[in-house]
Amino acid sequence: MEVTLITGRTVAQGEEMEKGKTGEGFKRACAVIELDPEDMSRLGAYEGDEVRVETDVGEVVVVAKKSRDAPHPGVAFMPLGPWANVVVGEGTASTGMPPFKGIKARLTLAKGERVLSAEELVARVYGKE
Repeated sequence: MEVTLITGRTVAQGEEMEKGKTGEGFKRACAVIELDPEDMSRLGAYEGDEVRVETDVGEVVVVAKKSRDAPHPGVAFMPLGPWANVVVGEGTASTGMPPFKGIKARLTLAKGERVLSAEELVARVYGKE
């Protein structure tokens, strides 16, 4: 399923970041994708299911959450953090800021796949596994 992905800060992400980026709380706050309930149904996903998010620059497995801001079919949200960074492009188009909004993404169910910790994800992406 294709969606438009936006990323941004959340209160939970900010609170957990203050405690450290390697804890389970930070992972629970950031390794998620918030979806419109209709999109979750179309994908066949339930709250807590693993979902693979793929863009032209990378892919990552995160946990599905039902958005409390629905309806917004076709638009998905990920909090900023290592998981979102994997699917956000590096280019800035001379603006000095990566494209955090309006990213074309493909979602597939990844039931049973493990959501990596921040350390595991960084090691995988930067080749230090």
